[in-house]
Amino acid sequence: MAPGPAQRRPQAKSRLDRVDGNSLWLALALMLVFEGLLPLLSPSGWRRLFEKLSLMSDGQLRFYGLCSIALGLAGMVLASFLG
Repeated sequence: MAPGPAQRRPQAKSRLDRVDGNSLWLALALMLVFEGLLPLLSPSGWRRLFEKLSLMSDGQLRFYGLCSIALGLAGMVLASFLG
């Protein structure tokens, strides 16, 4: 006999169910911290980096953007498996 609604075991929440709006704001804040490290620690290096970026073609910039997205997604997947 199948268990009734009161007898069913509660289903485990997925990882996405545990993410709240606060996590998004924490992730954005952490991104800003990392973004600010290079200009804080090496302003001249940061300036040289942006000079080099301004000389790149649109295709090269898109490739670096794609690589950045892929690495970020891979890191998220890895973190979800480890967490």
